[in-house]
Amino acid sequence: MRVLIIEDNRDICGNIAAYFEKHCYVMDFAYDGIRAMHLALTHPFDVIVLDLMLPGMDGLHFCQKLRADAKIRTPVLMLTARDTLADKLKGFEAGADDYLVKPFALQELHARLQALYNRSHRNTDNLLTVGDLTMNMSTLQVHRAGQRVDLNPAGIKILQRLMEEAPSVVARDDLETLLWADERPDGDALRSHMYKLRQAIDRPFENQLIHTVHRIGYRIAEDA
Repeated sequence: MRVLIIEDNRDICGNIAAYFEKHCYVMDFAYDGIRAMHLALTHPFDVIVLDLMLPGMDGLHFCQKLRADAKIRTPVLMLTARDTLADKLKGFEAGADDYLVKPFALQELHARLQALYNRSHRNTDNLLTVGDLTMNMSTLQVHRAGQRVDLNPAGIKILQRLMEEAPSVVARDDLETLLWADERPDGDALRSHMYKLRQAIDRPFENQLIHTVHRIGYRIAEDA
């Protein structure tokens, strides 16, 4: 499990790191809200542990931006000394999935992280995965590096077929049949759909996943 710990108290971070290293967790640490947002936007995490009081950007603001602006649904556990019901409700309203009050036992943190992970991965068998790209076959939601990717119906159909056949090549003719059956439009409409799909799947990210195989079709894979 890969976890992002957002906490400005380095002693607490050290204790967490020492405990979870024994359980083979991969831990990334951020000590302020700005750095935390950069990590959350550029790396896939299974769970985020978020302190409420942070320099740069407080935990509530971070969580709101993560959910509303970045559309990232990674489970968030808020970690804070504030223990009133009003504080907890504010955390949940901002998008937190769980709430743990300081001081806390590392064993309880461990149990809560595992529960959040299990809850968010219940539909793993329904996932198509290529690198950091996933498609949930039950909901047809697409995520890359933890970020929600919005596609039109044609894009979803094309991406699903490419991911089902990955890393093999899918012929242009097969994709055109998938979209239009025997009523294919004039011109190269498939090329237009592939352009839009690439803009959504590849352009915002460093690594290209969708590849053109000249005169044959397309494939999706981490390698070119």
